[in-house]
Amino acid sequence: MLEITTQELRRRHPSLSVDVLSNTPEQTSRQYGVEATARAEITAVRAAIARADVVLSGGGGLLQNTTSSRSLLYYTGIIRAAIRAGKPTVVFAQSVGPLDRLGRFIVRKACKGLDRATVRDDSSRRLLEEILPKVPVERTADPVWMMEPPEATDDLAIEGLGPGSDPLGIVCIRKIPAFERGVRAMASAVDRLAERGFHVAFLPLGGASDADASTTIIRACTSAPVLLPAVPLQKAARIVARARVLIGMRLHALIVAARLGVPFLAIPYDPKVAALCDELAWPLPPLWEPLVRGSGADNAAVRALVDRLCDEREILRPHLESQIPRMRALAQRNFEVVDELLS
Repeated sequence: MLEITTQELRRRHPSLSVDVLSNTPEQTSRQYGVEATARAEITAVRAAIARADVVLSGGGGLLQNTTSSRSLLYYTGIIRAAIRAGKPTVVFAQSVGPLDRLGRFIVRKACKGLDRATVRDDSSRRLLEEILPKVPVERTADPVWMMEPPEATDDLAIEGLGPGSDPLGIVCIRKIPAFERGVRAMASAVDRLAERGFHVAFLPLGGASDADASTTIIRACTSAPVLLPAVPLQKAARIVARARVLIGMRLHALIVAARLGVPFLAIPYDPKVAALCDELAWPLPPLWEPLVRGSGADNAAVRALVDRLCDEREILRPHLESQIPRMRALAQRNFEVVDELLS
């Protein structure tokens, strides 16, 4: 998301300087070609806000307190500091919630005076409009929809994905509290793809933690899927573009798949993933629902769902492709809002 966001901001405003709050500012600066400020150094953060012409909070899922109220207090504190400094401030391309009663109170108090908000789904829009009735809230889409398709798909032999790896199925998962409950369902889905003739590869978009989760599933499989190395966005996009199907838990894995017309099975570990499937009117039910206790234990149902993914692929792909123009236009609206504030 950061890569796409900075690319689009610079395309629109070539002289724009981007400063990112980061846990690893030197690495962030080097990797993305931006200025970066240590997010834990409050004096430095305030100085960065003071230099800014506009402050963006997001994207992602920052305004929620399922992770912790401490996290919510930090991100709303940044918003409050920007508003007090008189800076145009935007909640940018976020999914808002879940928020309990305390969380709603924190957002209401900290975000009073917010200039604009763009959110990635209708439930976030309704929630934020309820909490902040005086703030203009627009329903947009994730900036990753603006990613351009990779130009080449034939340079993946070094990743172990030469021509002999076709047809390719990609799996992108992450660790969550309910992870152990879904191991059987996910392994069964991978094994069924292998039985259908697919070469299955796990792509750890989240780095080492995703690789660890993938290894757990691989060990539970009777087939022999492979684990790919963590790669940059463009390489990951080339890998997904080569795939015939994808099984995804991470939101951006599913967005990249949809952007490239690759049919998928979703694992909605968070409401934002379910919201994406609703937005796309996706006809396939979830492979496993971590938020629903007992979901995913029926091996026959999992295998039947994988069969649907394989058998209906030629119908599902045009369905995805028909959604792309609308989603890209919604994603672009995030940046039009920033343009309006900068001008």
